[in-house]
Amino acid sequence: MTLRTYVITRILLTIPMILILLTTVFIVMRVLPGDPVQMHFEKMATPATIEAMRVQLGLNKPLWAQYFDYVFGLFRGDLGKSMQDYSSVGQQIFSAFPATLELAICAMLIAGIIGIFLGVEASKSYNKPKDHVIRVFGIVTYAIPVFFLGMILQLVFGVWLRWLPTGGRVAPGMNPRGLNLALNANSNSFVAYFVAPLLVGLLLVSVYLTAAKAKHKKFGRRAILFSLAFFAAGSLLSGVISWYSMSSGGIHVSTGLFTVDSLLEGNIFKFGTTIKYLLLPSLALGLVLCGVFIRLTRSNMFDTMRLDFVTAAKARGLKDRNVTYGYAFRNAFLPILTMMGLEFALLLGGAVLTETTFSWPGLGRYLVDRINFRDYTAIQGAVVVFGLFVSIVSLVVDLLYAYLDPRIRL
Repeated sequence: MTLRTYVITRILLTIPMILILLTTVFIVMRVLPGDPVQMHFEKMATPATIEAMRVQLGLNKPLWAQYFDYVFGLFRGDLGKSMQDYSSVGQQIFSAFPATLELAICAMLIAGIIGIFLGVEASKSYNKPKDHVIRVFGIVTYAIPVFFLGMILQLVFGVWLRWLPTGGRVAPGMNPRGLNLALNANSNSFVAYFVAPLLVGLLLVSVYLTAAKAKHKKFGRRAILFSLAFFAAGSLLSGVISWYSMSSGGIHVSTGLFTVDSLLEGNIFKFGTTIKYLLLPSLALGLVLCGVFIRLTRSNMFDTMRLDFVTAAKARGLKDRNVTYGYAFRNAFLPILTMMGLEFALLLGGAVLTETTFSWPGLGRYLVDRINFRDYTAIQGAVVVFGLFVSIVSLVVDLLYAYLDPRIRL
């Protein structure tokens, strides 16, 4: 199987994968003890009121009928209503997810930069004191619970030194507005604003790869660039069309990522404030993860530095930095890239402890709150979003593999 066929297959398998996740969560949530209606009223309602709410939420129907109603609603672009306050689940997820995404991106940058740099330095000083110090640092940071490290950072930098805030995402009343040209959206549809453009981009990539396969074109650097261009153009065009069709007058671009929105707004002061609030939680999460990259980079770089092509590069008189990062690191980076993709996908759903420690209003905290209330539709909607983004991250990792490793460009 060529890489092009593999990528097309992965895109087509995204829908059944999400359906399997959705089905599993649907069954597990209804098997576990707990009644969302009873938790909503806290046993202070009459039986008639409870039964009326069951009918309104559709819980009086058989399980198979509830399942098909929810699945058909997804195909219509409806993630359902919350079983606690009847608000749109899509809107709730759309409000909470950017905070988690921003935290995950910054934490991954910190973990990758620190872990890869220290791993390379440890491989160059194998079995020397510098190597031992870096290895101990990686083991210690990986072993420390993220909430404990977060509290230490809060105590040192927030309470003692008073350099950084200890919690929250931004100061009250300072939410960045983004590029504001007065777009007033009339719809709160999460699928129309966010998920649908991504699906359109994936569809265009599938069409392009299918056409390229029919013409027997090789899957090289140009094909990768065209695939990324089709995905970006399709997502952007679909998003602009949906915004324009459901808006009245003007344009307003807001990503929900406060660092990006503050730059779009052109407010450097808000950007600096956002970074201050983001630094401690991302540093805590990034330091815990960097130990994985230290050990993985160290072992792969040590094996690569002993290969013949590295010895030949050194014999040609190339600088040590050029040999290390220009020759050896590119060949040792493939397993590191795989780990980065997996860790980033896990960060999207696994940052709940960090979000709780720093009062970060992300999707992790939202999901835990919904689980406590047995809010079935909210949990299922969050799983759909997580599954979609894990698939996208995995696809991007596969495309980067093709760029870095010529052996799989068949």
